[in-house]
Amino acid sequence: MLSVAQSCRHTPCAARPSFANQSSTAHRVRLLLGVVLALAVPRGLHAAPPKLPAAAPEDVGMNSQVLAAIDGEVEQEIAANRLPGAVVMIGRGGRIAFFKAYGQRQVAPEKVPMTTDTVFDMASVTKPVATATSIMLLVEQDKLRISDCVVQHIPEFAQNGKEQITVRQLLIHQSGLIADNSLADYADGPERAIERVLALRPQNEPGTKFNYSDMNFVVLGELVKRLSGKSVHEFSHDQVFTPLGMTETGYLPAEELRSRAAPTEQRDGHWMRGEVHDPRAFKLGGVAGHAGLFSTAADLAVYAQMLLERGAYGGVRIMKPSTVDLMTHGEAVSSGVRTLGWDMRTRFSLNKGATMSAAAYGHGGFTGTGLWIDPQLDLFVIFLSNRVHPNGKGLVNPLIGRIGTIAANAILNRPE
Repeated sequence: MLSVAQSCRHTPCAARPSFANQSSTAHRVRLLLGVVLALAVPRGLHAAPPKLPAAAPEDVGMNSQVLAAIDGEVEQEIAANRLPGAVVMIGRGGRIAFFKAYGQRQVAPEKVPMTTDTVFDMASVTKPVATATSIMLLVEQDKLRISDCVVQHIPEFAQNGKEQITVRQLLIHQSGLIADNSLADYADGPERAIERVLALRPQNEPGTKFNYSDMNFVVLGELVKRLSGKSVHEFSHDQVFTPLGMTETGYLPAEELRSRAAPTEQRDGHWMRGEVHDPRAFKLGGVAGHAGLFSTAADLAVYAQMLLERGAYGGVRIMKPSTVDLMTHGEAVSSGVRTLGWDMRTRFSLNKGATMSAAAYGHGGFTGTGLWIDPQLDLFVIFLSNRVHPNGKGLVNPLIGRIGTIAANAILNRPE
């Protein structure tokens, strides 16, 4: 485990291959070709890859009879009105071993069955998938270091004693910022709202206490914009989702995707369907670092597999292996372990499978979503629901954890 960075010392970026010292042009060409083939084709130079193929559980080393227990777990919770429906997907070995839809996508004003291609408001799963991934790519592009003080890139963030807060502290939620600011801070439009976020006073001494905070990722979303010239919506779309063929993933979904989105609750007399549920992200125009992403199970499987393959999928490289390692390596916080954007072992890990390995990382979303990835078991578990529909009273985190446990227990000849 790495210790929490308390200062703004620079650390060297990941080394890039250099061929400057090779004496033979032909040798350089052969070496370069070998590196390209080994690391996969960079973004933009390859057709978007297909979705993951399906396979029988036994073909990927999983017990189908063990996985069958998922049906009863989900159906029991639907019957108890803890969620209207769900989509569950489990992948291993680059293939989909389990993929089912349960219950209803919508129960009011009329019932609509859940389907496997339902689009979901990912809520806080936005944090790692869109925002943290974008931050890691900016690190690769030498525009940022994780150890940088935020004020090096956003000078006005220095207000009220925040001069020493680092990018790392934002990513692991040890910046000292409050969990959420007042909704009144958003009353004068997105630009003024961001100004007020940047002016917040820390609640705790930076670097001393883990406090899960949407504000950390609102600031990180602004950092993406300052360094790339694009919103986190545009940057993640261009650099991650489009190259991977994740055409059903992004902010502000188009009409075709909204039409099959799972509704959440009502806002101003209409059902939120394809409209972000989080009130602060909504006030920011639907695009924020902490919430606003929409996706489907099939698309998220591609993203998860990309991480399991340490940055590449289907011949397209999104991140270097060293960048994935940096992003997903456990970091000690005051009350558990986080990674640079992901949960590992904290009080928020109720949705983690109890028998997943110590290397597993994941995240949940307020609307009823969860994604856990276990590189040691070569496993990912995707759970998507709109548990807040219709009245905001659902509960799914214990269920997600039980499904993760079943998935881990289903692995045959499990590696130690």
